[in-house]
Amino acid sequence: GSNVLRMSSGIQIKPKTTVQKSKTSSPLLCSPEPASKPQPKPSDKLNPKTIDPFAAHSRPLSAFAAIYAKGGIPCRLMHGSVKHRLQWECLPETVPFDPLLVTLAEGLRETKHPYTFVSKEGFKELLMVEGAAEKAIPLLPRLVPVLKAALAHSDDEVFLRGLDALVQLSAVVGPSLNDHLKHLLTSLSRRLMDKKFREKITVALQKLEQYGGKVS
Repeated sequence: GSNVLRMSSGIQIKPKTTVQKSKTSSPLLCSPEPASKPQPKPSDKLNPKTIDPFAAHSRPLSAFAAIYAKGGIPCRLMHGSVKHRLQWECLPETVPFDPLLVTLAEGLRETKHPYTFVSKEGFKELLMVEGAAEKAIPLLPRLVPVLKAALAHSDDEVFLRGLDALVQLSAVVGPSLNDHLKHLLTSLSRRLMDKKFREKITVALQKLEQYGGKVS
């Protein structure tokens, strides 16, 4: 049909109109493109070659992945020849624990790189800053349910990250965690029946008792 049009007398107007329409519609067709290439943000530097949060349109992003994609995690993954590490965009001491510590705890349930590394290492390093105890204690009512979810996760690696995070938190907040332990022990007792976790859980319970004192 287009060949016939080219031979007709309306040839000079029709192609121009067609081109103009395609130009007008091109921004709509290309609108997803900017979404896959957002402006550089702190967390966009976190191993961008390994993860593209916008690639899997069929699966919605988790809360942690969505915050990560928007640049809400103020640190990035640095690849080393032997060991990876985090580089913070600002001093961890200056970062508000609320909501970052809770967000990192939620990220412990991730199963994809670099989310797994960022959440685990970020949680640990944030708890290492001076004054971490007084910043973390008010967040315990929100942290404990998140850690409980990690400990109850079917993925073994997620469970181990949750267990490590629990011990790290206990070392910082001490007896303040005692009132919340009852919410976590059920998940630990279930895994204690598994031989591959028995030793690690036993050591973790000993540390919780050590940090929590006699009451624990």
